Amino acid sequence: MRWLKTLKFYLKSLGPGFIIASVVLGPGSIAVSSRVGSEHGYAFLWVILFAAISMVIYSSMGARFGVSNSDSILRSIATNYGKWFAAVIGISAFLAASSFQFGNNLGVGIAMEGITGIDERVWPFVFTPLAILLLFWAKNLYKLLEKLMMFLVMIMIVAFFINLLLTKPDVGQIAEGFVPRSFSFKSLDIIAALVGTTFVLHAALYQSYLAQSKGWKESDLKKGLNDSYTGITLLALISLLIIITSASALHPYGITVNSAADMALQLESLFGSYAKVIFSIGLCAAAFSSLMVNAVMGGGLLADGLGLGSTMSEKMPKIFTTVTLLLGMFIAVFFRGNIVYALILAQASSILAVPFIAFGMFLILNNKKVMGKHKNNLLQNVLAVFGFVLISIMVYFMYSKIIGYVQSL
Repeated sequence: MRWLKTLKFYLKSLGPGFIIASVVLGPGSIAVSSRVGSEHGYAFLWVILFAAISMVIYSSMGARFGVSNSDSILRSIATNYGKWFAAVIGISAFLAASSFQFGNNLGVGIAMEGITGIDERVWPFVFTPLAILLLFWAKNLYKLLEKLMMFLVMIMIVAFFINLLLTKPDVGQIAEGFVPRSFSFKSLDIIAALVGTTFVLHAALYQSYLAQSKGWKESDLKKGLNDSYTGITLLALISLLIIITSASALHPYGITVNSAADMALQLESLFGSYAKVIFSIGLCAAAFSSLMVNAVMGGGLLADGLGLGSTMSEKMPKIFTTVTLLLGMFIAVFFRGNIVYALILAQASSILAVPFIAFGMFLILNNKKVMGKHKNNLLQNVLAVFGFVLISIMVYFMYSKIIGYVQSL
């Protein structure tokens, strides 16, 4: 049966893409998507679409590099364009991961408080040491992460999809939401946060390392590309499901998401009075999966950018990963303010340093000496430039907002 063979091949292809999806789908993504749906309805669905297209392109670029080269992508960039450039990209990835990490720790805290009633500031002290234990004592960290993330991602998709059916959204309004429209300058932080929830360049860069960890070679290129497409499609699908669910369950009643309890309201159609606990469990799963993998990415890319090792079996990537975990923990523990807004700000600020990552990937994927027949073609370059322009515009406006905020102090 041909279709069964095709399905088996497809399922065996999956792995790194699910890990990428799990790191991107953290509490910040859930908070941003819930807030956008409750406040703006279906108006910004098109942002997810554009960001997902850009993420697919850069993730597939990472996968192509991973299956066609034995050297890591940052070592190759260092060799061809200078050690300083690889270091800048490594530092940029570390800063982006640190922004995510702050949000992940906040997410763990508010999720566990929703389940247990114990103060949110206690939980980063529990989950961060647990992540560090896994980092240093898990014999095969990649296989452990791959299986755990596939399970968690599928659970979240099923829960939100069932709930979406129960809320009975307006299909016509959903279709209109995919058409770009005008927006105010005040909405730019939300748009930047939405882009940041889906188009996560340090994760796209790390796709090459995951493909190499999987042991894929040139003959596995089709597997790698299938995996990239599937992971990002699932990521975009979950974000869209959350926005649409929030838009149909909360927006008509004027409910704006300002807390975890507000986010949980969108699941009441399915879970009733248990919605808060169920949502908190899902949020905790998203937070811990992202907390662990995001730190591995940030620490690993910083170490490799500085020429200090590229795999988690080496000392310095583990040390930098631990630094990422501890940094996110301490910032979250001492943070005071509106947590949902902080999650949105963390997502938006994660894009500030990433144009360096996009430019580095673009250069190396167009280097015929390095990539051979797998270098970017014209269409891939056009779409890659589109993604670079998209992220650069968001960065420009975010810097403008930050400068304006600082000047007002």
